[in-house]
Amino acid sequence: MKMSELYVPTLREIPSEAEIPSHQLLLRAGMMRKLVSGIYSYLPLGYRVIRKIEKIVREEMDKSGCQELLMSAIQPKELWVESGRWENYGPEMFKLEDRNNREFCLGPTHEEYFTALIKDEIKSYKQLPLNLYQIQTKYRDEKRPRFGLIRSREFIMKDAYSFDRDFQGMKAAYQNMWDAYEKVFKKLRLKFKIVEGDSGAMGGNESHEFIALSEVGEGRIAYCDNCEYAATDEKAKVSYDLKCKDEEEKKVEKVYTPDLRTIEEVSAFLKIEGCNFAKALIYKAKDEIVFALIPGDRELNEIKLCHYLGIAEHELELADEDVIKEITGACVGFSGPIGLKKGVRLLVDSRITKMKNFVVGANETNYHLRNVNYNRDFSGEVVEDLLLVKEGDLCPKCGEHLKMDRGIEVGNIFQLGTKYSKSLNATYLDENGKGQYFYMGSYGIGVSRTAAAIVEQCHDDKGIIWPLIVTPYHVIITVINVKDQSQTDLGEKIYKELDKLGLEVILDDRNERAGVKFNDRDLIGIPIRITVGKRAKENIVEYSLRASEDNMEINTDKIIENIKREFKNQDLDIKEI
Repeated sequence: MKMSELYVPTLREIPSEAEIPSHQLLLRAGMMRKLVSGIYSYLPLGYRVIRKIEKIVREEMDKSGCQELLMSAIQPKELWVESGRWENYGPEMFKLEDRNNREFCLGPTHEEYFTALIKDEIKSYKQLPLNLYQIQTKYRDEKRPRFGLIRSREFIMKDAYSFDRDFQGMKAAYQNMWDAYEKVFKKLRLKFKIVEGDSGAMGGNESHEFIALSEVGEGRIAYCDNCEYAATDEKAKVSYDLKCKDEEEKKVEKVYTPDLRTIEEVSAFLKIEGCNFAKALIYKAKDEIVFALIPGDRELNEIKLCHYLGIAEHELELADEDVIKEITGACVGFSGPIGLKKGVRLLVDSRITKMKNFVVGANETNYHLRNVNYNRDFSGEVVEDLLLVKEGDLCPKCGEHLKMDRGIEVGNIFQLGTKYSKSLNATYLDENGKGQYFYMGSYGIGVSRTAAAIVEQCHDDKGIIWPLIVTPYHVIITVINVKDQSQTDLGEKIYKELDKLGLEVILDDRNERAGVKFNDRDLIGIPIRITVGKRAKENIVEYSLRASEDNMEINTDKIIENIKREFKNQDLDIKEI
């Protein structure tokens, strides 16, 4: 492709709405454009990347025995009512009506749709196992779309669904997809970790997430270097050494803490460490008020709280000041578990029951209580773990200290069991002619999000550095002076030769200053660069790689040899491209 004919509207300035490198660079490199918040168009270069990621995904899905089809993005309300998710999925679901007032949604996911398809088609155990997948656009009405393709309202996703006779079959399908996903992300040259995940609105028995490591990732993961344990911070079980003193229970004292509302403020005032406080958090949880009590130096994990209460995330919200005052009698910052208004559900993290003589709010403005003890002074529903994991906590498998990292979720796999087959009454006949529910799995790869994750891991201050396997083009030939006939002729000659080999090549034949061409070349990140300049008459060109930018002068007859070497370095063969 000639640059003079290529639609690649690069930008010199960083768009004001772009917060992270992938968002900035994909816009600046002319690979995508925003229509409205969270909705993007893929321009020619960006769409080539998307298609290449899809190609790798398809190859591994097909090799693993999956079959591709394509379902509609529009789904009728009735399917989601049957599964119980029409109301429970939450406000992220786009809902609409047709001209006959029939309700639909733009599919955020397709478990119900695939289950409904299979229940009408698969009747016998002889037709199992089965795994179907699609690559399609999904829709989620994000409350706050951000970070470009990382958190958007419309995105491209590969979703697959396995159907098996029993639990063991589902486990085998799950492992099959696990293996395929590892191959996909290794081919894409991503640095990633596989971690235990939270099933969330998907439901089911077990899930894992594939996390591309990135400092800007919204996901936080805990992992152990001593064993293979790794989990999202939403899922990770919290275990740590409690700083509990073995002492006798003391008499409760009410202390004056004027306008001191935070643990940090009261801790400094009383000269008592935060680990000797109990922190109160008050929520509206669907139809009830919930008072959660956790150690003062820890953070509450709202996902764990939702699971314990059996509610969806969108059904939980922090209580406002008026509600807090009504149930405690005090202003915000002075809430405690003693003397709460009747009807308030008090949940106590299990660590609280092991603490001695701790500090709580007195449910009286400007006062706290010290030397409070569980059972003697109050009691509630004890929950094993309501805490958010943090660096240094103990590994639940081996007891070593956990480390924390950030990342972008690019893939997930779920063991759904019979959750959807039961709710939609999807059965097959076994060997004895008896109806049995399908055991299902669900498996997703965020195609567009993966493109952003690659950029997050592969860029510098000049632009993107694409791996060969997904780059929009393999080689860019820059002709320094298009008015010099010898340079133009040599550039065209190299361009045609590489094109015949099956390489994807850009010829920058624009009548622009060399600096402009070099800046664009760095920005769009084509991995192999050939510069045709003053020594064109000698058949000498500059050869360099975007990843290293080490320039060397070579004769044109050495170009193919160097390109093949770079393909080999990235575990590719030119014949495979």
